[in-house]
Amino acid sequence: MNKPSRGFFISLDGPDGGGKTTQVVRLADWLRSLGRTVTTCRDPGATPLGERLRAILLERSSIDIGMRSEMLMYMSARAQLVEEVIRPALERGEDVISDRYLLANVVYQGYAGGLPVDDLWLVGRVATGGLMPDLTLVLDLTTELARERVGKARDRMEDRSEEYHRKVRDGFLAAAGCYTAPIRVIDASTDADTVAQRLQTEVAHALALDPRT
Repeated sequence: MNKPSRGFFISLDGPDGGGKTTQVVRLADWLRSLGRTVTTCRDPGATPLGERLRAILLERSSIDIGMRSEMLMYMSARAQLVEEVIRPALERGEDVISDRYLLANVVYQGYAGGLPVDDLWLVGRVATGGLMPDLTLVLDLTTELARERVGKARDRMEDRSEEYHRKVRDGFLAAAGCYTAPIRVIDASTDADTVAQRLQTEVAHALALDPRT
Protein backbone atom coordinates (compact mmCIF):
# COMPACT_ATOMS: atom_id res chain seq x y z
CA MET A 1 0.00 0.00 0.00
CA ASN A 2 1.16 3.51 -0.75
CA LYS A 3 2.08 5.56 2.29
CA PRO A 4 -0.44 8.42 2.78
CA SER A 5 0.81 11.95 2.19
CA ARG A 6 1.57 13.99 5.30
CA GLY A 7 -1.42 15.78 6.78
CA PHE A 8 -1.78 19.54 7.20
CA PHE A 9 -0.96 21.04 10.63
CA ILE A 10 -2.94 24.07 11.83
CA SER A 11 -2.71 25.84 15.18
CA LEU A 12 -5.15 28.40 16.56
CA ASP A 13 -3.76 30.86 19.05
CA GLY A 14 -4.24 34.32 20.51
CA PRO A 15 -5.31 35.98 23.76
CA ASP A 16 -7.85 34.28 25.99
CA GLY A 17 -11.37 35.31 25.00
CA GLY A 18 -10.79 35.02 21.26
CA GLY A 19 -12.94 31.90 20.91
CA LYS A 20 -10.20 29.43 19.98
CA THR A 21 -11.84 26.36 21.46
CA THR A 22 -15.13 27.01 19.66
CA GLN A 23 -13.39 27.72 16.38
CA VAL A 24 -11.24 24.58 16.57
CA VAL A 25 -14.43 22.51 16.64
CA ARG A 26 -16.03 24.46 13.80
CA LEU A 27 -12.94 24.35 11.62
CA ALA A 28 -12.57 20.61 12.17
CA ASP A 29 -16.22 20.02 11.27
CA TRP A 30 -15.81 22.07 8.09
CA LEU A 31 -12.69 20.15 7.01
CA ARG A 32 -14.45 16.85 7.67
CA SER A 33 -17.35 18.02 5.51
CA LEU A 34 -14.79 18.25 2.68
CA GLY A 35 -13.88 14.60 3.19
CA ARG A 36 -10.70 15.19 5.17
CA THR A 37 -9.74 13.26 8.30
CA VAL A 38 -9.03 15.59 11.22
CA THR A 39 -7.47 15.18 14.66
CA THR A 40 -7.94 17.96 17.21
CA CYS A 41 -5.96 18.54 20.40
CA ARG A 42 -5.23 21.17 22.98
CA ASP A 43 -1.82 22.37 24.14
CA PRO A 44 -1.13 21.67 26.95
CA GLY A 45 -3.21 18.53 27.17
CA ALA A 46 -4.51 15.70 24.97
CA THR A 47 -2.18 13.14 26.61
CA PRO A 48 -2.18 11.77 30.18
CA LEU A 49 1.04 13.67 30.94
CA GLY A 50 -0.18 16.82 29.23
CA GLU A 51 -3.47 16.85 31.13
CA ARG A 52 -1.66 16.34 34.45
CA LEU A 53 0.71 19.23 33.70
CA ARG A 54 -2.18 21.40 32.49
CA ALA A 55 -3.94 20.97 35.82
CA ILE A 56 -0.82 22.04 37.72
CA LEU A 57 -0.14 25.00 35.42
CA LEU A 58 -3.65 26.43 35.42
CA GLU A 59 -5.05 25.65 38.86
CA ARG A 60 -5.45 28.62 41.17
CA SER A 61 -3.42 27.48 44.17
CA SER A 62 -0.65 28.57 46.47
CA ILE A 63 2.00 26.70 44.47
CA ASP A 64 4.60 29.17 43.26
CA ILE A 65 5.76 28.43 39.71
CA GLY A 66 8.57 30.60 38.38
CA MET A 67 8.35 31.84 34.80
CA ARG A 68 11.21 29.62 33.62
CA SER A 69 9.76 26.54 35.31
CA GLU A 70 6.36 27.40 33.84
CA MET A 71 7.85 27.59 30.37
CA LEU A 72 9.60 24.24 30.72
CA MET A 73 6.43 22.55 31.97
CA TYR A 74 4.55 23.76 28.90
CA MET A 75 7.40 22.57 26.70
CA SER A 76 7.35 19.14 28.34
CA ALA A 77 3.62 18.78 27.78
CA ARG A 78 4.09 19.81 24.15
CA ALA A 79 6.93 17.34 23.58
CA GLN A 80 4.62 14.52 24.67
CA LEU A 81 1.77 15.92 22.57
CA VAL A 82 3.92 15.93 19.44
CA GLU A 83 5.27 12.44 20.07
CA GLU A 84 1.98 10.83 21.08
CA VAL A 85 -0.67 12.68 19.04
CA ILE A 86 0.40 15.24 16.45
CA ARG A 87 3.24 13.59 14.56
CA PRO A 88 1.53 10.15 14.32
CA ALA A 89 -1.68 11.77 13.02
CA LEU A 90 0.21 13.77 10.38
CA GLU A 91 2.11 10.67 9.29
CA ARG A 92 -1.23 8.87 8.85
CA GLY A 93 -2.21 11.64 6.45
CA GLU A 94 -4.63 13.32 8.85
CA ASP A 95 -4.99 17.06 9.31
CA VAL A 96 -4.28 18.28 12.86
CA ILE A 97 -5.79 21.34 14.52
CA SER A 98 -4.22 22.31 17.83
CA ASP A 99 -5.71 24.74 20.32
CA ARG A 100 -2.43 26.62 20.97
CA TYR A 101 1.13 25.53 20.21
CA LEU A 102 4.69 26.84 20.59
CA LEU A 103 3.76 30.44 19.73
CA ALA A 104 1.80 30.61 22.99
CA ASN A 105 4.96 29.87 25.00
CA VAL A 106 6.92 32.49 23.11
CA VAL A 107 4.26 35.09 23.86
CA TYR A 108 3.10 34.25 27.39
CA GLN A 109 6.50 33.51 28.93
CA GLY A 110 8.63 35.50 26.47
CA TYR A 111 7.04 38.74 25.25
CA ALA A 112 4.79 39.04 28.32
CA GLY A 113 6.78 37.07 30.89
CA GLY A 114 10.21 38.54 30.27
CA LEU A 115 12.15 35.45 29.19
CA PRO A 116 14.40 35.84 26.11
CA VAL A 117 12.24 35.20 23.05
CA ASP A 118 15.08 33.65 21.05
CA ASP A 119 15.73 31.17 23.85
CA LEU A 120 12.10 30.07 23.81
CA TRP A 121 12.19 29.43 20.06
CA LEU A 122 15.36 27.35 20.58
CA VAL A 123 13.92 25.28 23.43
CA GLY A 124 10.72 24.93 21.45
CA ARG A 125 12.53 23.48 18.45
CA VAL A 126 14.12 20.89 20.73
CA ALA A 127 10.83 20.04 22.47
CA THR A 128 8.91 19.61 19.22
CA GLY A 129 11.68 17.99 17.20
CA GLY A 130 11.38 20.94 14.84
CA LEU A 131 7.72 20.29 14.02
CA MET A 132 6.01 23.60 13.27
CA PRO A 133 2.45 24.26 12.05
CA ASP A 134 1.86 24.66 8.33
CA LEU A 135 -0.46 27.52 9.25
CA THR A 136 -0.99 29.45 12.48
CA LEU A 137 -4.19 31.47 12.89
CA VAL A 138 -4.07 34.12 15.63
CA LEU A 139 -7.49 35.23 16.86
CA ASP A 140 -6.90 38.84 17.81
CA LEU A 141 -9.04 41.20 19.89
CA THR A 142 -8.48 44.10 22.24
CA THR A 143 -7.50 43.37 25.81
CA GLU A 144 -10.65 45.09 27.05
CA LEU A 145 -12.94 42.91 24.94
CA ALA A 146 -10.96 39.80 25.80
CA ARG A 147 -11.31 40.43 29.53
CA GLU A 148 -15.01 41.18 29.10
CA ARG A 149 -15.55 37.86 27.32
CA VAL A 150 -13.49 35.86 29.80
CA GLY A 151 -15.32 37.42 32.72
CA LYS A 152 -14.15 36.60 36.21
CA ALA A 153 -10.76 34.88 36.07
CA ARG A 154 -11.08 31.11 36.26
CA ASP A 155 -7.44 29.98 36.25
CA ARG A 156 -3.95 31.06 37.23
CA MET A 157 -3.11 32.59 33.86
CA GLU A 158 -6.31 34.62 33.72
CA ASP A 159 -5.55 35.92 37.22
CA ARG A 160 -2.57 37.89 35.93
CA SER A 161 -2.62 41.65 35.67
CA GLU A 162 -4.22 43.78 32.98
CA GLU A 163 -0.74 44.94 31.98
CA TYR A 164 0.41 41.35 31.53
CA HIS A 165 -2.52 40.62 29.24
CA ARG A 166 -1.80 43.77 27.21
CA LYS A 167 1.72 42.47 26.69
CA VAL A 168 0.25 39.13 25.60
CA ARG A 169 -1.80 40.76 22.87
CA ASP A 170 1.11 42.96 21.77
CA GLY A 171 3.35 39.89 21.77
CA PHE A 172 1.12 37.96 19.41
CA LEU A 173 1.04 40.89 16.99
CA ALA A 174 4.82 41.36 17.22
CA ALA A 175 5.49 37.66 16.69
CA ALA A 176 3.27 37.66 13.62
CA GLY A 177 5.93 39.65 11.81
CA CYS A 178 8.80 37.25 12.54
CA TYR A 179 7.23 33.82 13.05
CA THR A 180 9.10 30.96 11.39
CA ALA A 181 5.96 29.48 9.78
CA PRO A 182 2.99 31.05 7.94
CA ILE A 183 0.78 33.05 10.28
CA ARG A 184 -2.45 34.98 9.73
CA VAL A 185 -4.03 37.40 12.20
CA ILE A 186 -7.83 37.17 12.28
CA ASP A 187 -10.10 39.81 13.81
CA ALA A 188 -11.92 37.89 16.53
CA SER A 189 -13.99 40.84 17.75
CA THR A 190 -16.84 39.99 15.38
CA ASP A 191 -19.45 37.25 15.74
CA ALA A 192 -18.47 33.58 15.73
CA ASP A 193 -19.96 32.89 12.28
CA THR A 194 -17.91 35.67 10.67
CA VAL A 195 -14.72 34.48 12.38
CA ALA A 196 -15.39 30.90 11.27
CA GLN A 197 -15.82 32.03 7.66
CA ARG A 198 -12.55 33.95 7.74
CA LEU A 199 -10.72 30.96 9.17
CA GLN A 200 -12.14 28.70 6.46
CA THR A 201 -11.04 31.18 3.79
CA GLU A 202 -7.47 31.23 5.13
CA VAL A 203 -7.28 27.45 5.42
CA ALA A 204 -8.75 26.88 1.95
CA HIS A 205 -6.17 29.28 0.51
CA ALA A 206 -3.33 27.56 2.38
CA LEU A 207 -4.37 24.11 1.26
CA ALA A 208 -4.58 25.21 -2.35
CA LEU A 209 -1.04 26.63 -2.12
CA ASP A 210 0.37 23.72 -0.12
CA PRO A 211 3.92 23.21 -1.50
CA ARG A 212 3.64 19.46 -0.89
CA THR A 213 0.91 19.11 -3.55
